[in-house]
Amino acid sequence: MEREAMEFDVVIVGAGPSGLSTAIRLRTLAAEQGHDLSVCVLEKGSEVGAHILSGAVIEPRALDELIPDWRGKGAPLEQEAGQDRFLYLTNQNDIRLPTPPQMHNTGNYIVSLGNVCRWLAEQAEALGVEIYPGFAAAEVLYHDDGSVKGVATGAMGIGRDGEPTAQFEPGMELHARQTIFAEGCRGSLTKTLMDRFNLREGVQPQTYGIGIKELWEVDPSVHQPGLIVHTVGWPVPRDVYGGSFMYHFGENLVSVGFVVGLDYQNPYLSPFDEFQQWKTHPSIRPTFETGRRISYGARALAEGGWQSIPKLTFPGGVLVGDTAGFLNVPKIKGTHTAMKSGILAADAVFAHLKAGKTGAVTGYWEALKDSWMGWELWRVRNIRPSFRWGLFGGITYSAIEAYVTRGLSPWTLRHHEDHAALKKAADCKPIEYPKPDGKVSFDRLSSVYLSNTNHEENQPCHLTLKDDTVPKRVNLADYAGPEARFCPAGVYEFVPDETDGGQRLQINFQNCVHCKTCDIKDPTQNINWVVPQGGDGPNYPNM
Repeated sequence: MEREAMEFDVVIVGAGPSGLSTAIRLRTLAAEQGHDLSVCVLEKGSEVGAHILSGAVIEPRALDELIPDWRGKGAPLEQEAGQDRFLYLTNQNDIRLPTPPQMHNTGNYIVSLGNVCRWLAEQAEALGVEIYPGFAAAEVLYHDDGSVKGVATGAMGIGRDGEPTAQFEPGMELHARQTIFAEGCRGSLTKTLMDRFNLREGVQPQTYGIGIKELWEVDPSVHQPGLIVHTVGWPVPRDVYGGSFMYHFGENLVSVGFVVGLDYQNPYLSPFDEFQQWKTHPSIRPTFETGRRISYGARALAEGGWQSIPKLTFPGGVLVGDTAGFLNVPKIKGTHTAMKSGILAADAVFAHLKAGKTGAVTGYWEALKDSWMGWELWRVRNIRPSFRWGLFGGITYSAIEAYVTRGLSPWTLRHHEDHAALKKAADCKPIEYPKPDGKVSFDRLSSVYLSNTNHEENQPCHLTLKDDTVPKRVNLADYAGPEARFCPAGVYEFVPDETDGGQRLQINFQNCVHCKTCDIKDPTQNINWVVPQGGDGPNYPNM
């Protein structure tokens, strides 16, 4: 069936902080200058905020610029940040360390980023932005000259065998003068744009982490509204970049999570199990042992920073937010930079369209470099790659950058591809993790249940393999099947293979929480994550 098409001035893929900020800024400029501009936002989640996952402590600097009267408009930034604690954990004790300057949170707010996005969507719609949740952009469309024409949403009602079912509905084409890609970390369409337009030429590889988060309701006796705790050390090995966060906010709520850099080397390491084990520490367990776990989720983070930012514009399109990689790693914040990128991109796109220009937008990268955002990211560019020297080496070097050179070092440290860091299993020691106790530590399946993840079972698997012999022939044989451990949702499972008595890979795609870790960490880069049908995936409440 032929797809219908809709025409807009601007189509934005993704209703996260960057995409919504872009939309709000575009419509604000249009209203101020009396210029008619149609703006549409596509969101693959069932509702705005359904797929949003972050700590989150938000720095309101970009929000102040975007919506100066956000307090009067009821923005859900209510819990002011209070005391900061930075701890180094041994297996039984904790040592209080000085809080690094980038991690001071005075003036910031502990929030549910999903709820912030829901509020931003309300502001955008009030300005005339059209938002379509439940529609996953599955394909980039191109003009005959090779420039981006827009996107197409995925068809609904395709069976597991790839054939249309009785519920089949073709996708919709959305054409635009400029298409803004705000897909978040490791965007599936952005990956194709990187290749087609060679956007990564001349920049360092992106490096990633996986962030795993839970939301808890804790006993009032242990709740300290505004308290912000970060830890490093136990249980992750010293050669692995990782750490935790605990943010107390709301009515006896604690956001708790664990981040592990995906450049780890031992294929036996499991980020999920590291997190569950961490909660059993004597300094951590008392916060949770009388509480109730409410929700669970996971998401990859782009940690490369300044030296890994790709080219941001190309004929017909622009990248904003974490799909380009604007996280400030030592600050442990990316919302304010994602929003600022949306503001700057909107300014450049608006000027481009108002002038009647075609082709690639100009001025965006230059404005970003000259903004507070560019300065902020450039000054911390060496912090994350310094942890190649281990925990203590990284902390020592970071202290020198923070207190001595103040980010003005005349060199820039390099990143490497995360998947290439994995060693062969024969060269590594297996890791035995304790069994979950059901009180503070849990298994994957009970965790996924709390993410409210749902995928229509009769559809093609969205976790595609370039070569279906590789998982058994290479990943299992050489790396002991690491996908069964780096996935935080139990998607990848090696089960008995009746054909030869060995094992084969089973993909339980219904469990997928859309974290993208498999697409990043697979040592053979054989896994290609593409969008399932629109509306499927997790439905995170208050995350």
